[in-house]
Amino acid sequence: MNHVIEMLNIRKEFPGIVANDNITLQVLEGEIHAILGENGAGKSTLMSILFGLYQADEGTIKVRGKEVQIRDPNDANDLGIGMVHQHFQLVHNFTVTENIILGKEGGFILNRKAASKRIVELSARYGLNIDPDMVIEDITVGMQQRVEILKMLYRDAEILIFDEPTAVLTPQEIDELMQIMRNLVKEGKSVILITHKLAEIKAVADRCTIIRRGKLIDVVDVAKTPVAQMAAMMVGRPVSFKVEKKPAQVGRVILDIHDLTVLGNKKVPAVKDLSLFVRSGEIVGIAGVDGNGQSELIEAITGLRPIESGAVSLDGNDITNAPIRTRNEIGMGHIPEDRQRRGLVLTSAVYNNVAIKEYYHPPFSKRGLLNIEYLQEYAQTVVDQFDVRSGEGIFSNAGKLSGGNQQKLIVGREMVANPQLLIAVQPTRGLDVGAIEYIHSQLVAHRDKGHAVLLVSFELDEIFNLSDRIAVMHSGKIMDVVLPNETNEATVGLMMTGIDAKGAGNE
Repeated sequence: MNHVIEMLNIRKEFPGIVANDNITLQVLEGEIHAILGENGAGKSTLMSILFGLYQADEGTIKVRGKEVQIRDPNDANDLGIGMVHQHFQLVHNFTVTENIILGKEGGFILNRKAASKRIVELSARYGLNIDPDMVIEDITVGMQQRVEILKMLYRDAEILIFDEPTAVLTPQEIDELMQIMRNLVKEGKSVILITHKLAEIKAVADRCTIIRRGKLIDVVDVAKTPVAQMAAMMVGRPVSFKVEKKPAQVGRVILDIHDLTVLGNKKVPAVKDLSLFVRSGEIVGIAGVDGNGQSELIEAITGLRPIESGAVSLDGNDITNAPIRTRNEIGMGHIPEDRQRRGLVLTSAVYNNVAIKEYYHPPFSKRGLLNIEYLQEYAQTVVDQFDVRSGEGIFSNAGKLSGGNQQKLIVGREMVANPQLLIAVQPTRGLDVGAIEYIHSQLVAHRDKGHAVLLVSFELDEIFNLSDRIAVMHSGKIMDVVLPNETNEATVGLMMTGIDAKGAGNE
C-alpha cells in the first residue's frame, strides 16, 4: 500500500521551545492514522505544518510520493488536504451552505441552489445528516463539526485531518463521528486523527504515531498494542486509570439549592424546581445528556444567569441575587464549560489570567497598583504545579496555548485559590491521560481538605470515578440522587434518558 503523506525529519522551533524535533510521519492510503501525544507534545504543530499554517524549519513533505511545498492552506487544499480545527472556523450568523462555500464561490454569480444540492448529496453519501439552510448559531456543536467536515469534502479533500475532534462533543456525538470517519475511509479517503483519547484510537485507528515532548517515540499497530502500553509511551511512565480515594468525611452543607427555576435562552424553563445540596468533604457529580439544563443550572449558581424563582446559598449566605465578585469572595471557584469564552482572556498573558479574579486585593495589588513581582511568582507556581506548557511560559498570551494547556491553566488557577466550593464543569475536557490522572487526584485532595466539589461531566466513567453522590439530571430536573457503589452506569444511563429506576417515564 502506498503512502499518501510522508513528513520526513520535520523540525519546528518557537521561542523557548522545540515543538517538533526530527519527527517523521507516514500515512498509508485508506487508513485512519492516529497521532497520540500529551497536551503540548507537538501534535497540532505537526499538522499545522502539513496544512500550511506553519512552515517547517527543516524536513521534507511528500504527498503521494511527490515532494511538495505547502506555503499556505490554499496549497494544502489544492493537494487534496483538508483540516477540521479544534476550534471551528465558522461564521455564526451564516447558513450551513454559506459557510461551506465561503472562499470557494467562484465566478461573478453565486449559484446557491447548486451548492446546496451538492451539500445535500455529500451529506447523504457520508452519513452527515446536515440541513444546508440552518444557521450555524442554531445548531449543536456536533452539527457544527459536521459542517467543517462538509467544507473539506466540498473542496474534494482526499486526506482529512481531525485536530482533537471530540474535545467538545457528547458521548453520542463521539460515536457518530467515529462512524463518519469509517464512512470516509470506505469511500477511499485517508484520515489523520490527532488525539490523546486512547479509547477513540482503539475504536477507529489502524496505526498510531506516538510523540512525546516534540519527539517521535514509536509507530504502533493499534489492534495489537494494549491501551496501558500506549498510555505509558505517551506520558513516559505508567498511568493509573482508577482514582484512589478514601470514604468521604462529610460536614456542613456548603451549597444549598432550593426549588430553583431558571429560564433558558428561549425564555422557557431550562431548570425546573430543582433542589440539591453539596456538603463539605464530598464530591457531588451531575450526570446527564448535554442540553438537559446543566449549563443553565451552573450559570445560575455562578451568577452568569438570573434566577427566575427559588434560592441558592453558599455556606449559609444567600447568593440568589449576589454579584459574581461576592460569590468569589465567599469562596466559590468555577472551572467553566467553555474555556475560551468564559475562562480566559486569550489576548492577555498567562500571568494576568491567573490573577483575573484576585488582582484587586493584596498581595496582588496595593493602593490600586498591581504587584507584578508577586503576581508573576504566583502564576509560576500555578504553571509549575499543573504542568502548563507554553513557549514563553507565564508571558505567553493565553490564546497561544494548546487547548489542553488552556484547560490546565484554568483548573490550576481555580484550585490553587483553594475555594470552599469548587464547581468543576468538564474539568478534564481536552486533557491527556496523564493530566486527567493528576486533575482527578487534585479534585479528591480538595475534597479531603474539607471542601465541597460540584462536578458536571458528560463522561460517565469520570462521574463514577470521582463522585461520592451522583445527581442524575434530565429535562431540567433531578431524576434521583444515587450512590456510585449502589448503582451502575447502565441504570444511570437510563435515568439520563428520562426513565426512572423502576422503569417508568418521568417527564
